[in-house]
Amino acid sequence: MKRQTLGKWGEEQAAAYLQGQGLRLVERNYRCPLGEIDIIARDGDCLVFCEVKTRSSSRYGLPQEAVAWSKQQKIIKVASWYLGDREADVRFDVIAITRSAAGKAEIEWLPAAFSLD
Repeated sequence: MKRQTLGKWGEEQAAAYLQGQGLRLVERNYRCPLGEIDIIARDGDCLVFCEVKTRSSSRYGLPQEAVAWSKQQKIIKVASWYLGDREADVRFDVIAITRSAAGKAEIEWLPAAFSLD
């Protein structure tokens, strides 16, 4: 499966998973001049910015390992752009997905995977 196709498949899986966990999707693939956030959702009063990483194997590491400090900082900047001057309770989650050989999604949700600090 091509990388872009795998990524889109993973985002679909993540969106369905988060909805199943009771989150309400607000935006998908939000883009601004600073970058992109895969999923923005609401968990009660909390605005959740989700980075989705999908892999077809762990040969190059776990999906969540790809969300290093520099990627976290970029997501935080995009989230700040999205919020503008609005105050909001926010959380930064990572959804790590591995597609099995049988085509099933193995999903690991990491709520509050990183923070503004």
